[in-house]
Amino acid sequence: MTGWLVRDYSQDDLEAVIRVDTESGTTGEPPVFPLSDAVAALQAAHPAVVAVADDVVVGAAVSRVEGEGAWILRICMAPAWRHMGLGSALITALEHRLFAGGVHTVYAVLPQGETGAAALRNCDFDARSGLDFFEKRGPVTPQAISMLSSLGAELPPGGLWQKVAGMQQEKQLIERRLVLPLAHPEMAAQHGVELPRAVMLFGPPGTGKSTFAHAIASRLGWPFLELFPARLAAEYGLAAGLNRRFDEIARLDHVLVFIDEVEEVAGTRSGADAAAVGVVNELLKAIVRFRSQDGRLLVCATNNVTTLDSAFLRHGRFDYVLPIGPPDHSARTALWESYLARAGAEADSTALASASEGFTPADIAHVARTVSQDQFERTFDTGTRARPTTADYLGTIHETQPTVSSAMAQEFADQSERFARI
Repeated sequence: MTGWLVRDYSQDDLEAVIRVDTESGTTGEPPVFPLSDAVAALQAAHPAVVAVADDVVVGAAVSRVEGEGAWILRICMAPAWRHMGLGSALITALEHRLFAGGVHTVYAVLPQGETGAAALRNCDFDARSGLDFFEKRGPVTPQAISMLSSLGAELPPGGLWQKVAGMQQEKQLIERRLVLPLAHPEMAAQHGVELPRAVMLFGPPGTGKSTFAHAIASRLGWPFLELFPARLAAEYGLAAGLNRRFDEIARLDHVLVFIDEVEEVAGTRSGADAAAVGVVNELLKAIVRFRSQDGRLLVCATNNVTTLDSAFLRHGRFDYVLPIGPPDHSARTALWESYLARAGAEADSTALASASEGFTPADIAHVARTVSQDQFERTFDTGTRARPTTADYLGTIHETQPTVSSAMAQEFADQSERFARI
């Protein structure tokens, strides 16, 4: 077998380097740096070398320079050329180019025992002990970015889950039933837990159903896509629009799909016209298709679960039917404490929680916003920083009509008894 020649990489080598890379792995573990990173470095003309034997590329080493340091992104060799010193030759040639270019330190990180590890040791690279390697990959592939944008999806910012103040019982239930199995699917499978695919949230207006949907997506790190029935109806016709949109969603790797006021498309079919019946039937079929894929969750919300078609809530379509009601005293206290801290107010959160019984999170947010605006205007007018008091908040509470009446609260309690599935 003839020897090899190590030379600088040229753009004509790209296809051959990718071919060798696909053949090179020996451990079965994914590389630390994805192939797209290595290709981007090659296209940006970062230092790289290839080994050629009989005009065929049989090995490559690719780097990325960052200031005075550089990372070796790839050390790959065709299987027939392993254990012959080729790895050491590639690394030596690459480091010469890096050091000559002003790099002070060269770094490399590989799965244990992977191709190139022995060559790094032979080239006097020090293996650092006592280090933990941490990694977090985003859920959205570059190929999905354009599709998500065209569908109107968004990637919620991190930390929304922690910002949902109060509502601890609801948070714990959602965390346990939905987030944990979806975030740890392997562990769930070991215990025979089927991953949730769809959940219904019901409760009076303003109780935070939409907020919870966004927070779940943030907690999972998944894109959030809300479907707007009116928009689909205007563009395609509602039944056809639902079918089209769910077909598009099926091409995504991960997504949380949210339908608010789902009774608009899933109302009872009894006495409905043919078009409305067709819409419900189309949505029921779409949910069956949706449930057949991993990495996705459908969250529907309604203010009144009794308006939904009975077939819509059957087992096998929705894994859980979760009540999201007005916050209790402890939840209202937590909500008030979060707003008081934001406003720099020294007010009695317990007194405010008692005075705002029946208030939804949206009602409490309205009161807090109103008081903050009043204090801002007072500060602007007087030139002296105004700080809200308990009396300021109590006055605004007494002027605010709560969203949930006693009759609505009783109706929600009755629906929870009849329909909740937790």
